[in-house]
Amino acid sequence: MHKQLGEFIRLHREQTTPQAVGLRADGRRRTPGLRREELAQLCEVSPTWLTWLEQGRPVSASAKVLGRLADVMHLTAAERTYLFRLADKLDATAEASSADSSTDFAAIVKAIRAPAYILNRQWDAVAWNRPATDLFSGWLDQGKATAPANLLRFMFGTSSARSLIADWPERAQRLVAEFRADCGKHADKEPYASLIAELMRSSEEFKKLWNTHHVLGRDGGSRRFRHPTLGVLTYEQVTLNLAAAREVKLVMLLPS
Repeated sequence: MHKQLGEFIRLHREQTTPQAVGLRADGRRRTPGLRREELAQLCEVSPTWLTWLEQGRPVSASAKVLGRLADVMHLTAAERTYLFRLADKLDATAEASSADSSTDFAAIVKAIRAPAYILNRQWDAVAWNRPATDLFSGWLDQGKATAPANLLRFMFGTSSARSLIADWPERAQRLVAEFRADCGKHADKEPYASLIAELMRSSEEFKKLWNTHHVLGRDGGSRRFRHPTLGVLTYEQVTLNLAAAREVKLVMLLPS
């Protein structure tokens, strides 16, 4: 990955004109793009470090520096995402801005007849449809609540979750393992860290499950509910990542 990252940065440096970053293109240049020294100065790093990075040496680039590189070289959203993935870093800024585009998310779930909702990276519900509101009493039917409608807060912080979800102990265990898999090595960084700390303070069950370090993929499967007015309901869960915003998940509960 170091070699690919270095080549990617070098190519985009050479494609960035001095005029694009507010510099005068004085003198003869071997390439039409930025010199390493110029990019290093604009990103507040040393030219030697940038040289090593472009050469594919095993140097680490922080998320802050990667963000500067992306901004200076005017990378597109797709190019920025690729840059961070090559560096194996979390781009919280880009993910937050993408997850804020809830208007498009609302249109997606509204077009689905079955209960459907969209979760962001920290598992806040950012959009859901009326069937989901009707199903998830105590979670998605709270109107304009002061805190985000977070799935884990609902699961471990409300009595309604324990009565609604038929196999609560098994589902709780699986949800924590799925969330740990989502966090990966970024569990000690935002937006995860404060949520995890809050849940560990407020729920001994979450704390115990989190400390097992179990991980699972967020797969589908049968989901049973004991709804207070609709009775016993069974669905087949389907979970998809959206191509336009890969940090969010679309969850659909199809009639079984």
